[in-house]
Amino acid sequence: MPTLEADTRDGAEARLLHDLEPVVAENLDRHLRIAKPWHPHDYVPWSQGRDFAFLGGTDWRPEDSPLDPVARTAMTVNLLTEDNLPSYHREIATRFGRDGAWGEWVGRWTAEEGRHGIALRDYLVVTRGVDPVELENLRMVHMQAGYDSGDKSALQTVAYVSFQELATRVSHRNTGAATGCPLAEQLLARIATDENLHMVFYRNLVAAALDRDPDVTMCAIREEVVGFQMPGQGMPGFVRNSVTIAKAGIYDLRLHHDEVIAPVLRFWKIFERDDFGPMGEQAREELAVFMSALDVQASRFVERRERQRAAAKD
Repeated sequence: MPTLEADTRDGAEARLLHDLEPVVAENLDRHLRIAKPWHPHDYVPWSQGRDFAFLGGTDWRPEDSPLDPVARTAMTVNLLTEDNLPSYHREIATRFGRDGAWGEWVGRWTAEEGRHGIALRDYLVVTRGVDPVELENLRMVHMQAGYDSGDKSALQTVAYVSFQELATRVSHRNTGAATGCPLAEQLLARIATDENLHMVFYRNLVAAALDRDPDVTMCAIREEVVGFQMPGQGMPGFVRNSVTIAKAGIYDLRLHHDEVIAPVLRFWKIFERDDFGPMGEQAREELAVFMSALDVQASRFVERRERQRAAAKD
């Protein structure tokens, strides 16, 4: 049975979504002024392409890939995450609506995100970076399962993507560095720039929501930080691949704490604000406890990884 607090928050969030429409319009205009158009085909070395066996060529072999296994894993995870765009579109269109400034943003965001999967797949297939048959099989499984964020409210969704877009930016950027290929690094840096602009858009909306209703917004932030999961969570082999990626330092708990969660919280001045009521204050205290525990957990992971790397050299 819904609690009084939940009913209060649901009503407040509905009003807040309406009140934020001018802020959405302002930030959409800002985004359109700043975002620079780019074309996926420019980042693909088409001259390296060869036919596969179906057209009389040679099918993929492991020795074809110029990528080391870790970079291959990270690029596959990144691409499969981008592949679920239809589900992500459904999620934000359902939460934000298709009308007004919210609807314009939903369409623009979807169109920009669509370039990422196109560019990554073309690059990987043309350079034979991954097994295209395995990649297609994984895509079918992952997209058929789709993505479902559960019963997140619109405000929770905006809070979540403020962190998730930045996490994706960090992952793409570090994956590019791990490939050892200047062109792949350039492509992933271009994608990371998109993700960063998307993060700024959502981060600004949450900042405006904090000013309008600090308590309700603070509760949404707490819930999304504490329960954060990357959107690729449900893909085949995600846990195993995440461990591989973390051990390589591409995306790990230390980066999650230091380069994703903490900077966004600082931007919102979460631990400096003095406008929270009892509900918001409790949420902030719970968030502080969680962040402290995450910091400890991240340090332990890095120490363990360093010991393992030192042992591997002996």
